[in-house]
Amino acid sequence: MHGLFFEFEQYMDITFDSIRDIKLYQSKTGYRFSVDSLLLHDFVNLKKVDSIADLGAGSGIVGILLAKKYPESYVTLFEIQENLAGLAEKNVILNNLQDRVKVIQCDIREIPTLQISPGFDLIVSNPPFRRLKSGLLSLGEEKAVARHEIKLNIHELIGASSSLLKSKKRLCIIYHPWRLPELMDILKKNGIEPKRLRFVHSRISSEAKMVLLEAVKNGRAGLKVDRPFYIYNEKGDYTEEMKKIYT
Repeated sequence: MHGLFFEFEQYMDITFDSIRDIKLYQSKTGYRFSVDSLLLHDFVNLKKVDSIADLGAGSGIVGILLAKKYPESYVTLFEIQENLAGLAEKNVILNNLQDRVKVIQCDIREIPTLQISPGFDLIVSNPPFRRLKSGLLSLGEEKAVARHEIKLNIHELIGASSSLLKSKKRLCIIYHPWRLPELMDILKKNGIEPKRLRFVHSRISSEAKMVLLEAVKNGRAGLKVDRPFYIYNEKGDYTEEMKKIYT
């Protein structure tokens, strides 16, 4: 097995990494997971969940972490990019989760037209949040598609989530604060009610850089705002809470 790993790393331009209790192949120069993935995984606080979907799964880190967090769950990773979907499949096998985690390479925009019965208790997503005309375009197609609304925008993501999510079940998403009003409006128009927010700050003295949001399909109105999450303390070290999400 080790020889196969070595050969794969050598010829496919990837790295072999580990985080928390999982191992992971990632592209050296393409899209690589960031702290956003760990924050999203940590934000999910359900006691039990049976079926999970990750929309825009990348190399599979969030779905794989959740499969470990909820050992009785079944997880489906949806990813449009062929290279990332291939890495996700290898990562599922690497973590011995192929009996509970599957990868579907597809265009998420097409999900509402596929007439798939709503079957998921939890949907998670770390979607592209930059509009095409905002910000510098990321170098390389893999990074660009992951960060910019090239092949998926927030309207299409929420529409797909509404199609896949069971009534009264949850969507958890990490997004940019400046687009929060737009996100909440789109959720409500799709019958998904925002229920819990948590803002993520680099430091206690800085403005929020990301926002975590939990919403419920066909849920009642009423929003809870959790205390802020701080990545660094004033000394520039990771906060204790940040350290915990890495271990």
